Amino acid sequence: MTSEARNISHIVTEFILLGFPCRWEIQIFLFSIFFVTYILTLLGNMAIMCAVRWDPRLHTPMYILLANFSFLEICYVNSDMPNMLANFLSQTKSISFAHCLLQLYFFFSLGTTKCLFLSIMAYDRFLAICRPLHYPTIMTIKFCSSLVIFCWVYGFLWFLIPVILITQLPFCGPNVIDDFLCDLSPLLALASTCVPIPGTVLICGTMSSLLIFATFFYTIGSYTLVLRAVMQVPSVAGRKKAFSTCSSHLAVVFLFYGSVMMTYVSPGSGQAKGMQKFTTLFYSVLTPFFNPMIYSLRNKEMKDALKKVLGGS
Repeated sequence: MTSEARNISHIVTEFILLGFPCRWEIQIFLFSIFFVTYILTLLGNMAIMCAVRWDPRLHTPMYILLANFSFLEICYVNSDMPNMLANFLSQTKSISFAHCLLQLYFFFSLGTTKCLFLSIMAYDRFLAICRPLHYPTIMTIKFCSSLVIFCWVYGFLWFLIPVILITQLPFCGPNVIDDFLCDLSPLLALASTCVPIPGTVLICGTMSSLLIFATFFYTIGSYTLVLRAVMQVPSVAGRKKAFSTCSSHLAVVFLFYGSVMMTYVSPGSGQAKGMQKFTTLFYSVLTPFFNPMIYSLRNKEMKDALKKVLGGS
């Protein structure tokens, strides 16, 4: 990139996040709805973490992974929702250039970590159901902890290159983002109004697609083998318990990946106006909200542990 292009990149010092433009009364109503959703999301995921921490019966790899996944969900919603809530009450709805890129990095790094977590949770279920005799020797607490560390480290390394590339783009023209967060596609679209950036779009699209499809097909492949093994379990009770656990995991997988694929497989490709913010809203706000309910409703051990945490009998 030329030095002239680099100088242009400093013209835009802040972005305007449109969010959900509407009358002030509706903005207050939306703020109330999302604030309650935010608080319930935090409480639901914290309850799962506390249940796993305080119930010795849940000190197993599956629940340790679930507790870490709940902690990840708390971090994930905190990467976008506080700023979204503040924007509902803001008149300017502005975000600085540095804050925008920082939000982009943490939002996508946590999303990458989430994809990896879903994969290792599928691997855990595959070992437990398809290789039950080898499971205790393979999925030890030490190995489980290593997988957790791998997800966090690799998740925050994967998206470094796209963010560095975006910091070098020339943002010289409009600075209005029709979204409630600094997302990849709108930023690429703004930069492309200054100079053509096919290389950056290709790299970002390739890395997004590679991560999404690799983890998705691995996860689905693992659960396919698990479900096939479940159907061969002779005990009806055992089959029901295994199916309940796997069905809750699969529900989370399809909710998350379904909306993610609509958004990031081809960033900058120009979705229908306004559609991207709703798909982003679904997987970044609603799935973390529903996940505690999905994981607990069909899991008797988790329900019993949550009753103790919440003061029930």
